Parts: sequence; C-alpha cells; structure tokens
Amino acid sequence: MDLDTLRNEINDIDMQMLSLFERRMEICRDIAQYKKENGLPVYQNGRETEIINRVRINSPSWLSDASPVLFASIMDISKCLQAEVLTRGKIYPVPKVFEPQSAQVIACQGTSGAYSEQACIKQFGSDKSIRFMTTFEEVVGLVEQGRADFGILPLENSTVGTIEETYALLAKYELFINSVVRIEVTHCLAAKPGTKLSDVTKVYSKKEALAQCSEYLKAHSLIPMEYSNTAMAAQMVAGSAESGIACICSKECAENLGLEILCDRTANAYPNYTRFICFSKEFASPQDADTIAVSFTTPHTPGGLYRTLTKFAVNGLNLTKIVSMPVAGRDFDVQFFLDFAGSYSNRKVVTMLDDLGQSMGYFRFLGNFKEI
Repeated sequence: MDLDTLRNEINDIDMQMLSLFERRMEICRDIAQYKKENGLPVYQNGRETEIINRVRINSPSWLSDASPVLFASIMDISKCLQAEVLTRGKIYPVPKVFEPQSAQVIACQGTSGAYSEQACIKQFGSDKSIRFMTTFEEVVGLVEQGRADFGILPLENSTVGTIEETYALLAKYELFINSVVRIEVTHCLAAKPGTKLSDVTKVYSKKEALAQCSEYLKAHSLIPMEYSNTAMAAQMVAGSAESGIACICSKECAENLGLEILCDRTANAYPNYTRFICFSKEFASPQDADTIAVSFTTPHTPGGLYRTLTKFAVNGLNLTKIVSMPVAGRDFDVQFFLDFAGSYSNRKVVTMLDDLGQSMGYFRFLGNFKEI
C-alpha cells in the first residue's frame, strides 16, 4: 500500500471514531440527566477503575499503557459534559463588587517608601490609611482580623520569578485575590552621605531584591545580607552607626531617607516588574475581572495533572500561569496554583469550578480579578 492509501484508511477510521465518540457523549449526558433526576452521586470511582482495568486487559501489550490514557481522556470529557447537565438551574453565590474607593485601611509589609506602598497607592490612591507590618503573615493577620479592609503582598517578579512566601500564605489562609497590581522596580544602591562605593563591603535588602541585583553585587565583590524589606533595609542603613554598609531600595525610598545613591541601575535586567496581589477576607471581584485563580492538589497517579488540565481544554479556557509548591508536612505532595482567563459571571466557568470542587481531593477558588 502507498502512503495516500494508508492515510485515507486512517481518515475513514477517524470518522468512525468520531461517530462513536458522539454517540458515547450523548449517552453520558443521558446518564447525567438520570443521576440528576434520581439524586445519584456524580462521581463513582469504582466505575471508572472498572472501565480502565477492562481496557488494559483487552489491549495488546504494546498498547496496554496507551489505551487507558485514551479512555481516561474520554471519561474526563464526559464528566465535563455531565457537569453542565447536572448544574443546570443551580444558583451560585454572586460576589461582592470590588470597590477600592470604599477601603479605609490597607495593610502591607515594610515601611514608607517600600514598593508595596507604591502598589497600595496605585490601587487605592494616596488618601488611604496604610498600616505597615513587619512580616507578610502579619499583613494577612490584619486582614483576617478585620483590622484592615485589604492587604497587599508581592506575588512574582519578572526577573526572579515567584515569591514563595506569598504562595505559602495563599495555601495556609482563606484569602481572595481582588486585583493584581504591576509595579516597575527600579533598584538602586544607596548608603549614608559621604560613603564611597569603594568603602562598601555589605549590602542589605530583601532576598528577592538581592537576587535581582546579583550580577552587580558579584561584579563589585559586595556581600549580600538579607533583610525583611527593601525600605526597612534602607531605614536600618540610614540609622546605623556601622560603616561600610549599603542597601538596595527604590530611588524614592533613598531620597526620602536622605541616603546617597551610589548607583541608580543595579538590577540584572530592565525593565524589572513585580506583580502584587490585593486580597481580602471575602470574595469581591471587579465587574471587568478577566482572570481566575485556583489552587488544587492531584493524586500521585500517572497523568494526574494532565487529566485535571483536560477540563480546561474541554471548556475552551486558556491557562495563563501554573505554579507548583511542595505541601509542608506531606511526603513530597505538590500543590498547584493556576490562573486562567475567565470571569465568574460566565456560566461555563462557574460550572467548571463547581466540577473541580467536587472531583478534586483538595481545591480552592482564590478569586476573580484584573491586573492594573
């Protein structure tokens, strides 16, 4: 047989498969309707395992792994279609409208001049009360206790990637992301007036800021010293009697504290941006929100993550980010944080969120937001 003949035969088989697939999905929708009318559970793990085992047993040895993958995908698609049937008429809670102008108190980490303060001002304006906390967890605590309406924390940087501490807090606390604020980070090296670059031996700043300026520090043989926040590092240097120290902070922060700027471009790459999350204790979303964030874990089985991601493809939803973090105290379990394009007002989106919530071992909806 020539190549064209073989390809034509595959085309014929594909059309037969498509017809059978359509028939199978129609029956799956009928099953969903039956379950809905008779109050039966949506998911029956025993039934899925039975099908996969039967497929594996009846497959030739060279397809014994591939065939179960095919049928697992078919069953995942059918579950998505069943979810649409099962949730028809279901009423979902309507989120509060995110109204930055209504905020009275905003919490962030650091001190005046910090990049977090810039994010607060960009989101809420300059007339709001900002509570500066020493640690990220204290920022969360203030919001949790109702002593701040919203909190601001850095989430990721365009040079060094994710801020792990923030993701750990998203995993630990029931927080909802209302907005994401992008701030350009313009690091400089600053010291007390009269200090020369040749005098400096140690440089203080936040871990991520030091990483963002690692090439400059290495080129000048400067010792990086971790501090809790860029602005707090600058405040410490300004008030310290120790000689030979400097800090990495924003130009505005250095000028506010009367520090001398020894170099105004210390970052490894330009432009350099940090994305901050604005979060609250309750689910509140802007009316033009276009991104949804979720978190989940998957079982330690072959294709576990792939099968979850299949749901997004079936629903035509575009994934924009995925981050994985180890689960503390667990045997190398991994928690995933995922962003995708969509709005909570979209019925297809909220149906899939409902489906994920029922089918995953652990699942959390983290919010619907827009980046400014």
